[in-house]
Amino acid sequence: MTSTFPNISISTERLVLRPFDEDDVPALAEMMNDEQVIAWTDVGQPFTEDDAHTWITEYAPTERSTGRGLALAVTEFLTQRLVGVIQLARTDWHVRSTEMSYIVAPWARGEGYASEAALATAQWLLGDQKLERIELRTAADNTASQQVAQKIGCISEGVLRGACIARTRTADDTWTEVRTDYIVWSLLPEDLEGAAEQLADTGGFTSYSDWN
Repeated sequence: MTSTFPNISISTERLVLRPFDEDDVPALAEMMNDEQVIAWTDVGQPFTEDDAHTWITEYAPTERSTGRGLALAVTEFLTQRLVGVIQLARTDWHVRSTEMSYIVAPWARGEGYASEAALATAQWLLGDQKLERIELRTAADNTASQQVAQKIGCISEGVLRGACIARTRTADDTWTEVRTDYIVWSLLPEDLEGAAEQLADTGGFTSYSDWN
């Protein structure tokens, strides 16, 4: 029998993580066309509002219902504005593991939202959901994403050589694909101990621009 994640909302001091709804279509489409998202993800380009609608109404619900993953909209508590995405994928319910990734909109970077959302999700997964392992993969040159992984207590396990396709702008202002390495990170229940305290000791969740 396949296990699935529940439809859940997670609250932090500044954020609410919740299921996507159709009202999120315009903001999601705008976010996915940002240059940093294009560079570090495999999101198809251009990413239209029709694509966003399909992703929200078809792809995300199917991922949850089949037990493969979960997509959470990251919104500001005060404004309810969509500021990012937390996505779980490749979930193995026998091993009790999942892969987590995160995206933050360009207008919301520099606030530490990726760290805050990722840590809250990890605490929920390793606590309430009784998972035993969260895996993150960051492109070798995506230092901001690596900082998020370190900030929430992840341990770097090694490098998958040539396993990632990133994109870079060319001289004629078009995009071309480049092969690079993945850095693999993991977070186990024992790694969470002290992570929140460390964030507080270092000034909280702010200090750098973070994206996927």
